[in-house]
Amino acid sequence: MPASLLQVPAVDPERRDRRKWAVILGILTGLGPLAIDAYLPSLPTIERELATSAGAVQLTLAAYFLGLASGQLLWGPIADRRGRRKPLLVGLVLYAIGSAIAALAPSIEVLIGARALQALGGSAGVVVVRAVIRDRWAGREGAQMMSMVVLVMGAAPVLAPSLGGLLLAIGSWRMIFALLTVVALIVLAIIHRHLPETGTPGRRESLLSGAGHVLRDGRFVAYSLATGTSMAGMFAYISGSPFVFIDILELDPSVFAVVFGVNAAGYVAASQLNARLLRSRDHTAVAMVASSVTAGIGLALLLASTSGRPSAWLLGALVLAYVTSLGFSAANTTAAALENHAGRAGLASALLGAGQFAIAALSAASVGALADGTARPMALVMVGCAALALTCVTLGRRTSVMPAAARAA
Repeated sequence: MPASLLQVPAVDPERRDRRKWAVILGILTGLGPLAIDAYLPSLPTIERELATSAGAVQLTLAAYFLGLASGQLLWGPIADRRGRRKPLLVGLVLYAIGSAIAALAPSIEVLIGARALQALGGSAGVVVVRAVIRDRWAGREGAQMMSMVVLVMGAAPVLAPSLGGLLLAIGSWRMIFALLTVVALIVLAIIHRHLPETGTPGRRESLLSGAGHVLRDGRFVAYSLATGTSMAGMFAYISGSPFVFIDILELDPSVFAVVFGVNAAGYVAASQLNARLLRSRDHTAVAMVASSVTAGIGLALLLASTSGRPSAWLLGALVLAYVTSLGFSAANTTAAALENHAGRAGLASALLGAGQFAIAALSAASVGALADGTARPMALVMVGCAALALTCVTLGRRTSVMPAAARAA
């Protein structure tokens, strides 16, 4: 037998290292969606058990989003000043404490406060993941890594609602937060052991000074707005789709759960194909094509939603195509936004994230404000977000990368 047939193919050390990073950062990124989606099925139960109102229970979600957005502005400068590991470890401890308090909350007020603390801690992970990726990879390679991270964290929005419903069926809503506490402690142990320091601690400047430098970069502004508006289209879908598919199109909630999972799977699959495309194509060029396709699909969705009683199959297919197309743009525009800011990756990541959540919240509120008993408001906001994202990507591609001296200033 030839000796070559007995040889075990060598494993590319660089590829193995990238996969390890993708798993670690993906698990870390997945904590956010897990904390949101896992407890959604329990909202009516929380309302009854804590003897409160539906509006007060909704504040537990609002408090989480507020903490997630504002916390990033806290952790970003700290991550640039102290390095990536310490803020991340502290954030995970706060996340675990907030989850434990939520599991034991005797009142809705305590639960709201616990959710805010949980989000404050979780926002450290949101900032640090993007900063770590920018520390190690830039441009097209950074976009590839962000796409790989999506593969790992993509399991959270697919599985979390079902997991939360199962825990609610066999026990109590408090078990959901108890599970989040355990998961946070496990992730804390993994990060402490396997995530090395990637930043260069020591940059000391005020938040306003650093933010001013970052926001003077037209490339950052254009691509961060592209990221925010494209993901705002996703949030418009998330906030509007239950009403459209369950109330208007009269789908069974279990069928809608399958639809939701298929859309999440489409987004994850597109992100992985995006990583492969970037082996030979420029990340901003891929984002340009993807944004154009998303805008076209959004327009088709709007037209379909205005034609009397739309077909559930047609709307479902168009929404799937819309959400899937976002997998070819979000990672690429994020990498392009951070490209000029290696020295301020934490702050730049924080500004990008805070802006993204602010735009997303505005889009979700717009769907509610425009509600008219049809699918048009959701479709209108989705196509509007897609058009804005395409405009921002176009502007970003006309803005050159900063010279090295300007980036380091």
